[in-house]
Amino acid sequence: MSTEVPAVTKTAEGATVVITHRLRENKQTEYERWLEEIAPLCKASPGYLDWHIVRPIPGLTETYTVIIRFDTEVHLREWMESPTRARLIKQVRPLFVTDDDFFISSGLDFWFTPMGAKAKIPVRWKQFLVTWSAIYPLALGMPLVVYPVMHYLHVPDNRLFATLAVTGLVVFLMVYVVMPRYTRLVQRWLFSAKGEES
Repeated sequence: MSTEVPAVTKTAEGATVVITHRLRENKQTEYERWLEEIAPLCKASPGYLDWHIVRPIPGLTETYTVIIRFDTEVHLREWMESPTRARLIKQVRPLFVTDDDFFISSGLDFWFTPMGAKAKIPVRWKQFLVTWSAIYPLALGMPLVVYPVMHYLHVPDNRLFATLAVTGLVVFLMVYVVMPRYTRLVQRWLFSAKGEES
């Protein structure tokens, strides 16, 4: 997977980056210390909205998935291409089995805007809770599906391919299956006036 940030549309609102880091064995403690260093710097960047970490499942995977959202693609690009991030990635790269793999998804609020409606977008903390509660079970469950299927099909044990499959399935299910239905299910709460301060 390419680690070069693609050109972005400056007028597009919102962007999310999904980063996967597969670690060498017994390197989680060092990586966690690194996360403690990079997280505050990312969160201090212009346009930062939120940050989620899906940690490895012991005995099954050594892969961390970091999901970061910014208000615009421009701000996301500024962080991903910043000298600060480049320095920190260089510092942590010896812990990786593979490279600093990521992909960027444009748009932020489409999950939370009813089709054809003029309703306002829900406050960020509600978006955070809904997105997190949807991603967490998928990120836990997909490895339990992908790995047995790979073994059943006699696919060689390739963690890079497995990580690609897991993250691809998570994003596919989020975009096409889970979020369209989930947001309809909780729509009344999402758009309720109570607690609308962000």
